[in-house]
Amino acid sequence: MKTELTKKALEKVGNPHILINLVARRVRQLNAGGGAYSRPLIDETSGLSATEIALKEIAEEKITWEPLEDAPPEKKPIR
Repeated sequence: MKTELTKKALEKVGNPHILINLVARRVRQLNAGGGAYSRPLIDETSGLSATEIALKEIAEEKITWEPLEDAPPEKKPIR
C-alpha cells in the first residue's frame, strides 16, 4: 500500500526530497493531536499509519505546497 501511495504522491510533487519533507511535516502534525491540523483530511483512515495518511492526502491533493523563492546567499560572519 505504501509503495502505491508513494508513487502517486511523488507524481503530484515531482521531487522525492520535497515529498520526504512534506510527509515528515504532516506526520508530525497528525501525531501532535489536539488541534485542527492534527485531524486527517481524508475520510477513510482505518488501518492507515500517519505516514500512509500523509501520502494519501498528498496524492489526493488535499495538501498543497509552493516552492520558496531563492533565498539570499548567507552572509559570512564578521570577524
